Amino acid sequence: MSTRPTPIPRQHSTSGSPTTAPTDSTEPAERTDSAERTDPAGPAVSARPAVSVGLVIAICLVAANLRTTLTGVGALLPEIEHGSGLTSSWGGLLSTLPLLTFAATSPLVARASHRWGSARLLVAALGVLAVGTVVRSLPSVICLFAGTVILSAAIAFGNVLLPALIRRSVPAHRIQGVSALYVTVMGLMAAVSSGVSAPLAHTVPGSWRTALAWGVVFTVVAFLAWLPRIRGDKPQASTATAHSPVPWRSRLAWQVTFFMGLQSLAFYTAVAWLPSILIDRGTSSTTAGWMLFYYQVVSLAASSLLPLLTRGRHDQRWTAAGAAVLVAGGFTVLVAAPALSVLACTLLGIGGGACLVLALTFQSQRAGNSGEAAALAGMAQSIGYLVAAAGPLLLGILHDTTHSWTLPLTVLAALGIATAVAGHGAGQDRHIHQPSH
Repeated sequence: MSTRPTPIPRQHSTSGSPTTAPTDSTEPAERTDSAERTDPAGPAVSARPAVSVGLVIAICLVAANLRTTLTGVGALLPEIEHGSGLTSSWGGLLSTLPLLTFAATSPLVARASHRWGSARLLVAALGVLAVGTVVRSLPSVICLFAGTVILSAAIAFGNVLLPALIRRSVPAHRIQGVSALYVTVMGLMAAVSSGVSAPLAHTVPGSWRTALAWGVVFTVVAFLAWLPRIRGDKPQASTATAHSPVPWRSRLAWQVTFFMGLQSLAFYTAVAWLPSILIDRGTSSTTAGWMLFYYQVVSLAASSLLPLLTRGRHDQRWTAAGAAVLVAGGFTVLVAAPALSVLACTLLGIGGGACLVLALTFQSQRAGNSGEAAALAGMAQSIGYLVAAAGPLLLGILHDTTHSWTLPLTVLAALGIATAVAGHGAGQDRHIHQPSH
């Protein structure tokens, strides 16, 4: 087959327009083989059944585990540092470790899913996540760090597998809606974890160590929900889409990657240090935890409303750039008017929630099929999380050096502007270029 597939059905369902979205370079000719035709993300969208409720619920159960075990650490970090003797720099490393693990693990996911199957791999990752969560809560500093690495590696698999599963199993015109739904669930559980972790640490036996492990309940539920789905889940190594290379030469792919990384840097830094910043200015640990909860609730509302507000808009450049500017404004308020912490958290939440939905949606929308989506997600999340990893650690070092939050927050505000630039590029209604082999 030497001709490109007819793009009208796929592009109509992706953008709502009967015209083909341009690419940032010439697309390969080989796109009409049998694997592409059978790929649920390919041209034969009209033959694909509507997304099932069961699949959406299963996706949301995975999403419920992608932040729950991470965001509670920020609310508990002052108590963890006090109870374990960690300095702010070590506390920053503890908060950065998941991101470093994401960066190291994400490139392995696409190849592993092609070999063993996405559902099987997801079930295994959920099992490892449960083990890592328990190990982290054991009474040992070594277990604290080792468990963090284990559970973070498992979460990295879920982070990469979900965009590819959505691209493969969900009609293209519903990708943003399903992405927003799972981001909403992810944000809701992240907010709940931030809000309840500190009160739990004050009421349950084992203090903060027990509070670190409460999310394992949701991991077990998700594991049981996905276990039946491994039947019939076949490796995809024989399909053409399974061998999509990482789009290193695509400018659009790099813009998606840096937008993913910089918005993640802002989120994970805020989750790690916002309570400490507020406590340093006289707020109680419980109130600081609930302020982190409020920030994530606002983020949750923004991520839920974004698909409604942007429906019918094919070009999302200014939406992404504007959301990033709001994040920069939130950090600026924390520097210039620290008493207005509610306003700062509101700006951070609105901008951050919108940025997250867009960052995850771009990983599916900017790809032509599920294989390309997995390759783009692996690139965006490996390099992106490596960028994000600098945030919590850098803030901890800057605070230890200057004994102030002014310089760290100013740096975050400046990075918010850089996020806007990357988002403006990533928001183009185009597809990545995959060089033919």
